[in-house]
Amino acid sequence: VKRSTGKKVLKPAERKRRVQYLMEEKKVSVQQACRVVNLPRSQWYYKSKRDDHEVEVALQELADLLPTRGFDNYFGRLRSQGYTWNRKRVLRVYRTLQLPIRRKRKRRLPASIKHPLVLPITINRTWSADFMHDSLEYGRRIRVLNIIDDYSREALRIEADYSHSGESVVRILNELVWERGIPQAIRVDNGPEFRGNTFTHWCKEMNINILFIQPGKPMQNAYIERFNRLFREDVLDAYLFEDLEQLRKLSEEWREDYNLNHPHSRLNGLSPLNYRNQINLNLSSLNVS
Repeated sequence: VKRSTGKKVLKPAERKRRVQYLMEEKKVSVQQACRVVNLPRSQWYYKSKRDDHEVEVALQELADLLPTRGFDNYFGRLRSQGYTWNRKRVLRVYRTLQLPIRRKRKRRLPASIKHPLVLPITINRTWSADFMHDSLEYGRRIRVLNIIDDYSREALRIEADYSHSGESVVRILNELVWERGIPQAIRVDNGPEFRGNTFTHWCKEMNINILFIQPGKPMQNAYIERFNRLFREDVLDAYLFEDLEQLRKLSEEWREDYNLNHPHSRLNGLSPLNYRNQINLNLSSLNVS
């Protein structure tokens, strides 16, 4: 009976990888590298006629889609998809790709459809909503929810609080709907307040289309990004606030001044409120005629 030496027996494929390493990193010849790893040169030069590329691609796609599943699940799925590769072949490729080594799973957002930033044809068609972050004088963090009308660029709401949730967002939107009516769509980013069930279910009940921008693409929400820049320059970066009430009071004063007096270049130099009044006046004259 042979007694085990305890040494790991390397397979030819592993020996080939070591020969490759010695040749590239240590600059030794094929003959020297093969002698070091005890690999016959004939095996080094031998090229397998077996092509497992299709198996590798299929397994890698399954591993990317379902990173927590195992070989049995992958093999069953391949068979259900009509592949006839035998189990030994698929298992060999599975091990070669080192798929048994579980990788850290990264949570991903559902893929967002790219919605072009189209200017609505009238008021109250599309709103944009976004959060801003800042802190009070003593360091406590606060969040500000801004909502604007994309057509008139009117600031519909500036809501400052210590934190916001899906419930607070829906409460604020309900108040706006009662004041102005229901918009056709709301453009938002992928924050948890907008991705959560509370907001999405509310939009579904109100028959409002949610326009999610793609992650890392704030330019797809450019209307409110420009508004945020003005608000930060004029309010958040201009003052130190002792408490939340100070911020709320000044924010509301700034919102009223912005809507009434800010000459917007995209509105022919009119303020958002004056532009809205002009549109209403033109509609009224058309109806009379």
